[in-house]
Amino acid sequence: MNHIKNYAYTHTPLQFDFKQTIERFFVEEIPLYSFTGTGNFLILKIKKTDMSTWKLITVLAKATGLQERDIGYAGLKDKNATTIQYISLPKNREKELNKNLTTEKIEILERTYNKAPIKIGHLKGNQFSIILHKINEKDAKFFNTTAKMMQSKGIPNYYGYQRFGEDSRSYLQGKEIAISGKKLKGSKEKLLVSAYQSHLFNKWLGQRVKLSTIISSNSVEDAAKKLKYPKELVKVLAKQPQIFKLFWGDVVMPYPYGKLNYVKDMYQASQAFFQKKLSPTGLLCGDRAERAKSDAYHLEEPYDDSELTALKGDRRFAWIWPQKVETEYDAKSKKLIVEFYLPKGSYATTFLEEIGKFSLKEEK
Repeated sequence: MNHIKNYAYTHTPLQFDFKQTIERFFVEEIPLYSFTGTGNFLILKIKKTDMSTWKLITVLAKATGLQERDIGYAGLKDKNATTIQYISLPKNREKELNKNLTTEKIEILERTYNKAPIKIGHLKGNQFSIILHKINEKDAKFFNTTAKMMQSKGIPNYYGYQRFGEDSRSYLQGKEIAISGKKLKGSKEKLLVSAYQSHLFNKWLGQRVKLSTIISSNSVEDAAKKLKYPKELVKVLAKQPQIFKLFWGDVVMPYPYGKLNYVKDMYQASQAFFQKKLSPTGLLCGDRAERAKSDAYHLEEPYDDSELTALKGDRRFAWIWPQKVETEYDAKSKKLIVEFYLPKGSYATTFLEEIGKFSLKEEK
């Protein structure tokens, strides 16, 4: 199954009950910048329940008489959650909004104005609050210790199972569309092809996590045998202090944002990585994507599809650091409230799966 992955940490799996529902899963967007307070665009801070971002935009378009393309948003939020996100629309439609927006699933928390609309990606990150059930006190303590350690050491930035549809196989349709060479029609086809890009990224990341684990948990001689690498290379890799090992030619980026660069000096790069100053990136294959070089290219190439040109290519952080991690345990109800912040594009379920060591996707 697509959502099964290699975990970077080697602790014993934990037991807890996770469900993504409006009562147990809360997420709030953190904007990329402060709004100006003046301008031609109305900025709404909206709390919604049991409603996807697509549905929210449809409801707002109907209430204001706007086209859906005229409504700005920074990121997509799931239906099965209580979410707070920012939406922009032309200021001259505020009266229509006040008059016609009636659904109880949408609550406008704040209003302001801005000189420009919100665009996709205009987002710093997301603050999560998630309630886990059926967790004993010992595991709750271990959960807290492990989560705080991951805040310090980081986690692999896998795409979550949500990216791959109900059956976890939407990427197969995306692959068919991608290699057909035809022009993409509509947002659904783009979403399917991007699921294929994400699948290849996850496969590459899983392979890199696996080889990093082999290096850290074996002697140089044993790791060299298992990986069929020269001993000298393994010796250099083993000296790197961070969990995820860097190779010559890896594409890295200052963290949390900056310009792409290549690993030329492994010692220098690994020190900066360990200090959270930079992070390696993985390939989202597509048009005009930057590829890795040297040794890193040979590790990336099996997960590249040079025929995929219908979508623009990109790089994605392979390693991220959760922040503001806090937990609160109720022994009577065996509930654990987990709060944390992740940079944009990262999945809360990926973080929880790295701690729990099991897939959170409900089997149907």
